[in-house]
Amino acid sequence: MSMSTSKLIDPDSVYALVANNKGEILDHPSWNMLGAAGLDSRRPEARELIPLPAASRLFFLPDCPALGWDPETRKNRPINKLGGAGNSQLKGVAAFLPPAYSRFLLPAVSYNKKEYTLPLWAYAAVGWSDEIGYVTCACRIDENRQWEAEFFDDIEVVAGVDEQLALYPDNRLIDHMSRCAVDYHCFAAKNFFLGRWECPLPVSPTCNANCIGCLSFQEEEAVKKGESCPASHDRINFVPTVEELLEVALPHIEVAENPVLSFGQGCEGDPILQADRICEFARAVRQITTHGTLNVNTNASLPDKVSAMAKAGMDSIRVSLNSAREITYLPYYRPRVYSFTDVLKSLERAKEGGLHLALNLLVMPGVTDSEAEVDALLKMVARYKIDQIQMRNLCIDPRQYFDLFPHKFPKPIGIINLIDRLHQEFPELKLGYFNRFLG
Repeated sequence: MSMSTSKLIDPDSVYALVANNKGEILDHPSWNMLGAAGLDSRRPEARELIPLPAASRLFFLPDCPALGWDPETRKNRPINKLGGAGNSQLKGVAAFLPPAYSRFLLPAVSYNKKEYTLPLWAYAAVGWSDEIGYVTCACRIDENRQWEAEFFDDIEVVAGVDEQLALYPDNRLIDHMSRCAVDYHCFAAKNFFLGRWECPLPVSPTCNANCIGCLSFQEEEAVKKGESCPASHDRINFVPTVEELLEVALPHIEVAENPVLSFGQGCEGDPILQADRICEFARAVRQITTHGTLNVNTNASLPDKVSAMAKAGMDSIRVSLNSAREITYLPYYRPRVYSFTDVLKSLERAKEGGLHLALNLLVMPGVTDSEAEVDALLKMVARYKIDQIQMRNLCIDPRQYFDLFPHKFPKPIGIINLIDRLHQEFPELKLGYFNRFLG
């Protein structure tokens, strides 16, 4: 994990950014960059700053004035005017980081005038250094390079799609994943058509939660009212047969380097509702080969199904959580027919069944690193002997997220300090961003 560059970046050399009505990004000549933990803005520390990673994207945030640090008054102030911007209404700027990077701070903006919901991206603080260029607050949490954009040549992907559709013209799963790869640019789907690494196996058209930040389902009425934004993916609308699953999985295991077969994708509900089908699949695969890692990404809402999947031959489970506390978990996941206690039971069952146990921790600066959240997470890791935490940046409108909770999140220690605590207290715990090939 790379926590910093070889040379620390001086926060006094990093300037605040704004965007004008043309979408042009401008740096303030004297005010410094701020970031935000929750709704509270602060200056970043030198060790939190890194050059903006390649393949990052920049966004402007309409009706969200940027905040900057005025060194003369030594105060956080809104940037309402800027020479060279004309009479344009200035907007805040945010970065979206590529996979493998965990953000430390959100963009420092005012949400008071915003009357819409931002799309489902993970918004990060960004500034400008005359020496370095764009700068953000983050670290590389996973050194796995297999998800770098440069390794995904769409010409090769389209050729792989054509080949697989010709080989299996009646396989609905391959047809579905071809759209994921070509239309939605899902790297996991592209991996299948490139014959390598982690391959997705979407299997469930339904879910037993109603997550606020779901990528494949948003309530139509909420979207119309502006309380939510449209889903970014089409959800699979059928349950693949075991034969369809095997036509994807077995050839992939045979040809791929470090093959991981994963249920639970952005284009489906929760795979635990199709655990019986997953068990059939796992038994069939393990009758043929012991190679490859069989993984399920899930909300882990049904403990008996977790036990069944472990017994059937699955190797690993990644449990999605935004919090180790029920009071913070429930408003985001909005479970329909399960409880937070069921999730905790599933963690026990996973370890009892010999599964590699990872948390898909949906990280939000100012929430995840608040004192009570950190304490609960540390206790969860210790009690359930968690093998890995994937520090995933939560893709959601920050203001929408904070408005979910009736309680506050005092005393955030900083995401960088949370990572330090996890390393110090659990030296064997793996921190990362991706599922692991287990051999």
